[in-house]
Amino acid sequence: MSPLTSPNPLLQDWTGPYGLPPFAQIEAAHFLPAFEQALAQHRAELDAIAAQPEPPSFANTLAVFDRSGRLLTRLESLFYSLAASATSPELQAAQRALAGPLAAHNSWTYMHAGLFKRVDVLHRERHALGLDAQALRLLERVHLDFVRAGAKLAFAEQKRYAQVMERLAELNTQFGQNVLADETGYQLLLQDAADSAGLPDFLLAAAAQAASDRGLPAGSRVITLSRSLIVPFLTFSERRDLREQAWRAWVGRGENAGASDNRALAQEILTLRNEQARLHGHACYADYALADTMAGSRAAVNGLLAQVWEPAKAAAAAEQAALEAQMQSLGHALPLQAWDWRFYAEKVRKAQYDLDEAEVKPYFPLDAMVQALFDCAGRLFGLRFEAKPEVAAYHPDVQVYEVQDADGRLRGIFLHDNFARSIKRSGAWMNALRLQARNGMDCLPIILNNNNFAKGAAGQLTLLSFDDTRTLFHEFGHGLHGLLSDVEFERLSGTQVLRDFVELPSQLFEHWMADPAVLKKHARHYQSGEAIPDALLAKLKAAALFNQGYETVRYTASALVDLAAHSLTEAEGPAVVDFEARTMAAYGLPPAVGMNHRMTHFQHLFSGSSYAAGYYVYLWAEVLEADGFEAFVEAGDIFDPVVAQRLRDSIYSTGNSREPGEAFRAFRGRDAVVGPMLKSRGLLPV
Repeated sequence: MSPLTSPNPLLQDWTGPYGLPPFAQIEAAHFLPAFEQALAQHRAELDAIAAQPEPPSFANTLAVFDRSGRLLTRLESLFYSLAASATSPELQAAQRALAGPLAAHNSWTYMHAGLFKRVDVLHRERHALGLDAQALRLLERVHLDFVRAGAKLAFAEQKRYAQVMERLAELNTQFGQNVLADETGYQLLLQDAADSAGLPDFLLAAAAQAASDRGLPAGSRVITLSRSLIVPFLTFSERRDLREQAWRAWVGRGENAGASDNRALAQEILTLRNEQARLHGHACYADYALADTMAGSRAAVNGLLAQVWEPAKAAAAAEQAALEAQMQSLGHALPLQAWDWRFYAEKVRKAQYDLDEAEVKPYFPLDAMVQALFDCAGRLFGLRFEAKPEVAAYHPDVQVYEVQDADGRLRGIFLHDNFARSIKRSGAWMNALRLQARNGMDCLPIILNNNNFAKGAAGQLTLLSFDDTRTLFHEFGHGLHGLLSDVEFERLSGTQVLRDFVELPSQLFEHWMADPAVLKKHARHYQSGEAIPDALLAKLKAAALFNQGYETVRYTASALVDLAAHSLTEAEGPAVVDFEARTMAAYGLPPAVGMNHRMTHFQHLFSGSSYAAGYYVYLWAEVLEADGFEAFVEAGDIFDPVVAQRLRDSIYSTGNSREPGEAFRAFRGRDAVVGPMLKSRGLLPV
């Protein structure tokens, strides 16, 4: 039976609007047989490329390779999106079952001797082939993909390498599922008024909705480990005992004895990554990972982190002193603990700036902030977003939009999934259900943004914090990177750039959310419709650097632990909890500050390899975006059309078709400097 006549909806033509999958027809059981056919089809395609009697050319080898595996690509994109955003026990079982075979297929692809021979011949002759810049870039990137996946290893080493990668895929999958299990399994039930002491109305409403979503009796309220619930609870709850209980659950994810314990998994992942690196001739995994980044080396990353770490600790120490003074003024017992920081920081912020979160949130309803996204994208890049409520996605919460260029031409499809669910992993991220490419395919992108905001109660609007709004803009920046992609080849499309460049478009877009003119237009009180008052804007601006020592230490601590763990040269990975404690003690991490991510739930590192030895990339990209935004400041208009066009042409539309340093210089006219980033974090000496 051919794929197109199969009763399996995953193997049929997707004839729905915009080529979206037939979500309502798809069951978890469909994936395994669909992947079997897709893998077999892809193997046949690659064998055919390698077996051609004609000498290798760009057209008959590289261009065809880039077009190959269409069925497999669309299945993987859908499968991983659903596994992250709308999972189920059946889908998780399929994910575990497929992790090894998909990794094995990737190894088979990039260790295909006949295929690599053709790619290698072209690579050696690349400067004599008369290729344009983008074709040359594709050849160089694909050749490097083969080499980094083991194509040049001896046969016995290739066999072991494939085993390592297959096992890593299984461990990565289980690690992420364990974190979700701990997050889903925890709930702090607010049983009476005493349990809710200090909690503002917006948080009580969100806790009631969370209880309803979990099927609890009417009137129940729960705090879950969704960031949009746990962070405001730690900020406002007057109950120190409950703050401690919730905080310990939050930081202890993946460290609980039983089926969801990630300690041994993380240790085995580090062991196997070190073996992977040694097979490539590197002393440690960090050297292997950083070889294909803008930073290029551990020394460069350590140099950047070092510029931030000590100033951030000094700032955090001053902040801690202010919090302890606040505790003493209230007659509360020292010492300040990690579960106390946000609570007292909010009190200090209110005292210093007359600003509290409960005053801010009514001006940031989700729907209005989504329109702010679209308005900024329209003013910068000429995009128009048209809601398509008649088009169904994989969950009722997901909104579908048609995206058009200024000339009315269809640019892509945007899916917005903004709410936390028990069947959705934590955090915020962007996926592509389909990448933009031409190369004989003419694919329009289908881009998916995921957030995890606490949903407002039935009939009530969802209100965002200022930080939530920043996250919304951040992920939309990734989305724009995918939507504005304008390249020939799929391998070079959208966000498939070097890891320490991928956060530039997202972090850069955050600047527009805090602009006073944007806020005056879109930040309106959800009840009165009144624009955010100038006085409140002034308070937000004055408090912009408040608590930045705390936030910077937490981020940098996680980046330092990541780099340290992946810089080890011993064959066996460490016991991660002890290693984390020793490393942070050596760096002098203040206990009351803590880390953004502890190793047992550090999904950036252990649910996949994309950010392994690479959590520093947010700071690296911050150097780029802080300097890059200065181009608009220098132009005197944050929507300056000339600068915006240059930004689109150099950064957002080029994908990986240009070397990232070259792309940044094309936009900025020079390399980035670190000063604007240090200034933006308040870390420059006064």
